Order: sequence, then C-alpha cells, then structure tokens
Amino acid sequence: MVGVLLAGGVGQRVGLALPKQLAEVAGRTILEHSLAVFEGAPEVDEIVVLMTPGHTDRVREIVERGGHRKVGRIVEGGASRTESTWRALQALGEEECDVLLHDAVRPLLEPRIITECVKALRVHQAVNVAIPSSDTVFVAAPGPDGEVVGEVLDRARLRRSQTPQCFKLSVIREAYERALADPEFAGRPATDDVGVVLRYLPEVPVHLVEGSERNIKVTHPADLRIAELLFELAAES
Repeated sequence: MVGVLLAGGVGQRVGLALPKQLAEVAGRTILEHSLAVFEGAPEVDEIVVLMTPGHTDRVREIVERGGHRKVGRIVEGGASRTESTWRALQALGEEECDVLLHDAVRPLLEPRIITECVKALRVHQAVNVAIPSSDTVFVAAPGPDGEVVGEVLDRARLRRSQTPQCFKLSVIREAYERALADPEFAGRPATDDVGVVLRYLPEVPVHLVEGSERNIKVTHPADLRIAELLFELAAES
C-alpha cells in the first residue's frame, strides 16, 4: 500500500506567502501532521510526497528531522491537481499496488479511515471517502434579475467528498492515460481523481467509505484556526 500526499498547493487562498502545507498548526507544519498519520498507519508501506516546486528541500528536512522512514520519494508537483497525481503515478512505476491519494492539507485524517479504505480495496477497484451533506443543496437557475433557486436536490442522497481517494494502481493509471489522450480534458479538467475515473472509466464503481467532519481541508484563513482548535480538543480528550 502506497500513501501519496498531494502537497502541491501554493497557499494563495489561505493568504500565506509560503505553501499552506508548510504553515504551522498545533506546533508542527500541516505536512508534518499528515506525514505522521501515514507513517503511523500499519497498512501503509511507502509514502510518496508531491510538493510545490522549489520546496522539496524543505520536505527532505522535515522527513529527516521527523524520522519518517516510510517516505520513499519526494516529487515536484505539477501546475494542477491532476498533473500532480499523474506525476505521482509515473513515479510509482508499473507494478500493481493499492494507492491512497490524500490532500496533505487534511492533517486531521483519522487512522480508522485509512484502515477502512485499505479493507475496501480488497474487494473494490476504487474507493472514495465522503460524509453526508448537512446543508440543503439546490441548482441555481437563471431568473429575470439574476439567479433563482432551481431544483432542490435530495439531501439524503448527497455526500461531501473528502480524501484519501483510493485505487488499484492499474485503474487510476488507465483513467489518467485516457484523460491525457483526450484533447478536451485540459479545457475541462476533473476537480479530483475520482472525477477522472468517473469520466473515463464509468464502468468502474467507486465504493464509499465514511469520512469524518474532523477531516477538514485547510483552504481559507479561518481553516487554520479551526484546525488548531480541533487539535487542541483531541489533545484534551
């Protein structure tokens, strides 16, 4: 089992001058928290880190200082999520394995989720972590003076996607090979790796594993404080 930490972001939306995965939360960088979860997971044999270009040396320092022995490769990320994933797949080579693709800026991932993903991959080719939507979601429609509420979707069936997103290597590789061969993909890229599989391998079902409300993605400035509070609550419990 290979855990891939996708840490190619640049921190613009969170308002930082450095990549957000290098911001400190609860005494450690976000990347260090995520590395620790995968390092401590007995199911994970190797960790591959995709890092923002120009910052791979910093990752090497973190890995060496933290004693993260499972980190086998540190690779420069691409200009987009899909490009970073493709670089990771290329680094993994051709031998079949299970792959967990995780946003490095989700530092509060619970070990239970990794365990359930690994278990699900024993019988499924693709797995996505998700939680129920607590909000009502509707489709916006054009109105006479702007947008109006259109179709209201059935909340009972809606899920909010998280990571890791998990695959047999051969499955996610084939999906990406088809995507990169499609001239329209660059103009209409998928927002995540499950989206690539759904579009180019629609015959492959994507099994769902229950995520966690704590498994937040640090995207905006307020998320840094929320993550800090969640780590404090975990330490007190």
